[in-house]
Parts: sequence; C-alpha cells; structure tokens
Amino acid sequence: MASNDISVSAVPTRARFIVLAFLCSMAFVLYLDRVCIAQALVPMSAEFGFTEVHTKWILMAFTLSYGLFELPAGRLGDQFGARSVLTRIVIWWSICTALTGCVLHFSYEFFPFSISIVFNTLVLLAVVRFLFGAGEAGAIPNAARMLKAWFPLDERGRMQGFFQASMHVGGMVAPIVAALIIKSVGWRWSFFAFGTIGLIWASVFYWWFRDTPAQHPSVNAAELARIQPIAIADDGGHHAIPWRAAMRHPNLWFLGVIVSLTSFNSYLFFSWYSTYLQLGRGVSNHDAGYLSALVLAGMTSGALLGGVIADRTTRFAADRYKVRRRVALLVFTLAALSLTASVHAEWTLLSAFLCALAGFFMFVQQTTWWACTFEAAGKHTGTLFGLLNGVGIFGALGSQYFFGTFATWRREEGYSGRDVWDPAFYVFASALFLAGILWQFMRERPAVGEGPSAE
Repeated sequence: MASNDISVSAVPTRARFIVLAFLCSMAFVLYLDRVCIAQALVPMSAEFGFTEVHTKWILMAFTLSYGLFELPAGRLGDQFGARSVLTRIVIWWSICTALTGCVLHFSYEFFPFSISIVFNTLVLLAVVRFLFGAGEAGAIPNAARMLKAWFPLDERGRMQGFFQASMHVGGMVAPIVAALIIKSVGWRWSFFAFGTIGLIWASVFYWWFRDTPAQHPSVNAAELARIQPIAIADDGGHHAIPWRAAMRHPNLWFLGVIVSLTSFNSYLFFSWYSTYLQLGRGVSNHDAGYLSALVLAGMTSGALLGGVIADRTTRFAADRYKVRRRVALLVFTLAALSLTASVHAEWTLLSAFLCALAGFFMFVQQTTWWACTFEAAGKHTGTLFGLLNGVGIFGALGSQYFFGTFATWRREEGYSGRDVWDPAFYVFASALFLAGILWQFMRERPAVGEGPSAE
C-alpha cells in the first residue's frame, strides 16, 4: 500500500514510468513474436510445399482467434485486473511461438482424414497459430487499462505513443533478427528464441506490477495526486456492460470501422510485405528483412509524433474533435498518396521508403484513436477496447485473405513478377482514404453509460 504519511507537496515518485517500461517491453515482444513469421514464410513454404493459398490460411488462423478472444480477454482484465490476466497471456503466447518452430512434416497416417502431407502440416501449423492468436488476444486491451489507471490525462497521449512505437520497434527488429537466425540455424530456431523472451518478461512483470498505483509500495502520495486517483478510479469490471447503450454509441461504430481499415493496411506490412519484396521485386530474404524494418520504422515514428499531437490537442484545443478531424483527413490522404506512389517507384529502396511514409502518416492518428476509445468506453475500457480491437481483426483477416488470393489469381491469369502484386496496393490506398473520410463524422459525446442513452 502506498505510504499515506508523505505530503502531497513532496517530490512524486516515478513508479508509473516503470509501468511504462513494462508496457513498452511487452509491446516489443508482442510484435517481435507476431511479425517473425512473415520472415519465415518463404523458407517455410519451400520446405512444406505451401502456395500463397496455404500461407493465407496460416496467417488467418492467428488473426481469427486473436479477434475472437479480444473481448473476453479484455473483460477478464476488467474483472480480475491486468496483473494476473496479462501474465497468463504472455506465457501462453510465448509457448505457442516456440511451438510454431516444432511443426514437422506428417504423413497422411497421422491425420487419417487428410488428403496429403501438405494438408497435414498445414492443419498443424494453423492449429498452433490459432492458439497463438488466442494467447495474444487481450494484451492490448489490458495494456490500455493499465495506461488509463497509471497515467494522468495529460500524459496518456505520449505514453500511448511510446507503447505503440514499441510495438513497431519489435516488428522492425523481428525481420532483421529472424533473417539472421534463419540464415545461421534455420527458421525453426527463430521461433524458439523469440518465445523464450516472453517467458522472462512474464516472470518479472508478475513480481513487480500491481493493478492500481495505490496498491504499489513504490508510489507515494505525491505521485498518487499526480495520477489523480479519484478521477481514474475504475470499478467497471464489477458492473454489467450496458450493451444497448454501447451499440447505440455512434463513436464506437466509427472507431470500429476506422480500425478495420487501418488494420487492413497494417497487416499488409505485418504479414505479406516481406514475401512481396522477395517474390515480386526479387529481393533476398536478408534484404527484405531490412526493408520491412524500414516500413515499420515509419510506423514507429508516426506513433511517437501522434502521441505528442494527441496530448497537445487534449490540453490546448477548444474543440479537440474539430482538430482531430482535420488532422485525420490530412494524414490519411497523405498515407494513401504515398502508398500509391510506392507502386510506381522502380527503385525498390524508394518504394519501401514511400511505404514507410504511408505507415508514418497512418500511425500519426493511431494514438488519437486510443484517446477517443478511452473517452467513449468510460469505465468499461478493457471490455470495449477489446471489442473494438476485435472488430479491427476483420480488416486484418481481409488483408491476409485478399493479398494471397489476389496474387494467386493474377498468377493464374499469366502475370508474373510485380504485376502479380502491385495492383492490389490501389485497394489498400483506397481503404486509407476512406478511413480519413470516416473520421469526419466523429464528435464529442458522453461515454457509454453516462449519456442520454445510458441504461
């Protein structure tokens, strides 16, 4: 329990920044484990005889379960606290990451109902990746709950920016490190190495973290006053969710569609971009890792700048939603134009830079999306954030299915090289522009359960 005999005028402790370190390191590991498979797809497919059709089902198995379990995992965080729920989540996904590298060829006798060795192996990989997605689900909703509980309103934008940037740093490091491990000892060991990191994180996190600042011995009264514990007190997990009010809340609908459209684009880079570079532009696995990292570096920079913009908008804008709408239209339009231009760049490095620029502009608005979700969800942050993040998975699934199916169709039509892949980028650019348009319908409204539609 925090010491209550320390004057509020005393120098505040800084335990909340250790919480930020845990959140950022978890985000790093989250995307490290999630993105490493993109670098392994080409050697994995060569070993197992997979086509793009097979690959898309492996990718979608993770994404489907991730979406299905987002809401219940977020609700568990509201009910039982992030400490226990998040520890179990990280342990689960780390074990499944390691298991991905353990899948071997199996003959038809192993699965009597299957028709080929390729199908047997595909089923096993899909099952492991489905379990992996179920494990990762809830990580971000529970992180959102931690951010809301541990940081004052005027710091949350930057903290969210650091958190999101850390995710993309993990994604940025993953293809480079995975490429080096694959080159040295094969693709299987890359999954084992990444899975081990999460187990270490979970052990240290459970030992140090507490669900609220008031429960932590490292937090003094001055830091509690800085965090504003009265304003952020949240017992929403012990009350029924007002689902009717939630379904009537316009902002939740707009936020859900917007996150689906941005996920449609981000999962292009998380899942398919390295394959596109290797098969479409003739880049080596090693160089594809560095170019994929460049794109994720753009996303990282955008998230950091977005955090600053979100905080300044909250502090100084008389009509913060008006500012948010204008910024959203600008950055999503620039993202769409950058992605379109990347198709016309003959020099692969320039094309990757333009994709990185598209990622940068897209993620400038991501932190504001979080802020709007906090404002709409109110005391039901874990559950409703999980719901919206789960809705975003529809866009991610669509991305993984569309790009693989599109490439297969184009190849069957007789196209080769970049002509197999490039036209699909116009669809992704259109989705970005539509997201900017939808932001124009966002308005400041009471949180779920607090406005006229409250039950």
